[in-house]
Amino acid sequence: MFEEKNVYQFISDMVDPFSEENGKKMILMLHLAQPPPCILFIFADVIKRTSDRVLNMSDGLHDFGAVRWELALCLLLAWVVVLAVLAKGIKSLGKVVYFTALFPYIILLALFIRGVTLDGASDGIYYYLTPQWDRLADSTVWSDAATQVFFSLSACSGGLILMASYNKFDNFCLRDALIVPIVDCLTSFFAGLVIFTVLGFMAHQKGVSIDEVARGGPGLAFIAYPEAISNMPAPTVWAILFFFMMLIIGFSSEFSIMETVMASFIDEYAFTLRKNWRNSAIFRITVCMSFYLLALPMTTRGGFYLFELVDNSISGFPLLFVGLFECIAINWIYGYNQFADDIEMMLGKRPCFYWRFCWSFFTPFVLFVVIVFKAYQYEPLTLEDYEYPDYGLALWWLICLFPILAIPTVFLFKYIPRRQLGVRTLMKPTLEWGPAFEENRRGTKYERIKNPIYGKTNLSFVHDDQSDTNYLNSKLSNEPPPSYQESTRM
Repeated sequence: MFEEKNVYQFISDMVDPFSEENGKKMILMLHLAQPPPCILFIFADVIKRTSDRVLNMSDGLHDFGAVRWELALCLLLAWVVVLAVLAKGIKSLGKVVYFTALFPYIILLALFIRGVTLDGASDGIYYYLTPQWDRLADSTVWSDAATQVFFSLSACSGGLILMASYNKFDNFCLRDALIVPIVDCLTSFFAGLVIFTVLGFMAHQKGVSIDEVARGGPGLAFIAYPEAISNMPAPTVWAILFFFMMLIIGFSSEFSIMETVMASFIDEYAFTLRKNWRNSAIFRITVCMSFYLLALPMTTRGGFYLFELVDNSISGFPLLFVGLFECIAINWIYGYNQFADDIEMMLGKRPCFYWRFCWSFFTPFVLFVVIVFKAYQYEPLTLEDYEYPDYGLALWWLICLFPILAIPTVFLFKYIPRRQLGVRTLMKPTLEWGPAFEENRRGTKYERIKNPIYGKTNLSFVHDDQSDTNYLNSKLSNEPPPSYQESTRM
């Protein structure tokens, strides 16, 4: 006699229910159980939909196949939402972010309360809170941790700088700089706790260890966790809440990243893109359409291989190198003292020694060590049992190196036309560099400029563009510029 619960129990006990071996077992069990035709139809439909429409991956990167119109339409809908939210820039984004930032906390709290009441939740929490000290010797762990912090905080990708630029000049940024990472880290910790309560329940149901049910990457969110939710009471409700939360979190990150890209170009070419609302709207539509077309190959049967390649290449070396270059550029090229003067203008006081030690020494050192160990322990990219071909690995390196090489490329682009001035001179800020409004130009830095007692040394840390022009002209005519030494050097 057919018992529906036995079939459901069989499926829930399988670690990978959609493998070829387990698929054969499922068909055999359904045949021996002799269920009603309607049940057979339901299971066949579920299996077909899941394998053909969700897990319908090709054999590798070489076989992209055709674009799957369902995914292409979903991708198009996502970009339409992004465009609608960012249509007016920060004005429209600021209203939406109240919901996208707060709603996930409500869902996480609800999932946590439900998760701790499940059998096996304590095992999951114990596994989550038990450190594996031997993993500290693995550079991948340090790289992944640094990458997660960078991505979660939008550090080294422009998001923080963009959002902070909309604050008032004298905003108490020190408070924000402490609150944001603390709340972010606590949120990540709490989210992990929520996940592992359910994974503990899932391992308890299957009678296996948590290692066997915990998956990394997209598999955790889209395979392991939904499978655990399906075994909960009222699974549909929890599935809707969970995936809606995932959707909101994804959109929230996308909004910040895309506004950073758009605002950067708009600020750089403000004379055209800020001329009127029409130019700005056309630009934003063009950017969204371009990124949609770039992402379209990922909606093919081989798209997941490309997605994993791009995601893995961007989230490793590039962020680490950008973070290292930022620390060097600000604290050692621009100069920590000048940076401290800028902070004094905003906060009314200079940063303490702790911040100087972190920015100038500790953070660059940690990033450098992580980069070295990550390079030393480099292993070619794989996706489970699939090994990427040579051209896939070459594409991985090209994507990885592009944002890194952009930094010296821009430097050479700016330096070569004015190389006669010398590197040291060009690295000094111009006289115009500073706050946009004159009333904000205060503090030690501008006292040195305005106070006559400093004499000729009052401009030792700046140079002006007119002096650069005079110097270039003198180089061409072989005549020494009379005012260059006084205006640009000590």
